[in-house]
Amino acid sequence: MRVGPFCYVEAGVKIGARTILDSHVTIKSGTTLGEDNLVGQGAILGGDPQDRKYTEDQHTELVIGDRNVIREYCTIHRATGDGNRTSIGNDCYIMAYTHIGHNGTLGNFVTLANNVGLSGHVTVEDYVTFGGMVGVHQFARIGKSAMVGGMAGITRDVPPFVVVAGRDQVVDINAVGLRRIGITQPARMSLHKAVKLLFKSELGLTRAIETVRREVPSTPEVEYLLAFEERRFRGKNGRGDQP
Repeated sequence: MRVGPFCYVEAGVKIGARTILDSHVTIKSGTTLGEDNLVGQGAILGGDPQDRKYTEDQHTELVIGDRNVIREYCTIHRATGDGNRTSIGNDCYIMAYTHIGHNGTLGNFVTLANNVGLSGHVTVEDYVTFGGMVGVHQFARIGKSAMVGGMAGITRDVPPFVVVAGRDQVVDINAVGLRRIGITQPARMSLHKAVKLLFKSELGLTRAIETVRREVPSTPEVEYLLAFEERRFRGKNGRGDQP
């Protein structure tokens, strides 16, 4: 481990082997950093959550995995609610001035460009990429291998494997990202057809899902997308009625 000048590390912090703290880094009590992380100048990890319900007697955590890059002046807050945690996975690249709010969960290989803001209770699945200056509303879930375009405003869940731009607008599949993680061309074509039916047709979600199951070749990615949308709809609707 290497600690740069003017860093402030509170009691009870755990830092793994070969992790590097640049200058002026602040790490607050309740934070665990794994191995081989790089934390840039001025970053603040494990600060109190920005939540009116939070009280100082709550024991909460920030847990960060291995091989993450956290650049200059990022802020990542501990959770609110006794016993809860904010969690960052492995191999994430978190660029300068990013904020990750309380009770957030980031998977592995997530990339956040400069000035991304994730509100409290946001869940980001593996291999998601955010463009710069994106804002994400509380409790939103970003599905795996999605790409969120720069300056987008995310107020609801983002389906997996897609590109989203503007205000929650699904553009198409994230073809570049899918190629990078080894998704085959036939599987990408099935996803493309499924996305058109689910988000570009006027079928309504229930009929669109039925049509995808009937007309689109099944792949693990298509099934994951359908399960994500069915779960999201049940959570929003509470009954399963047709939208």
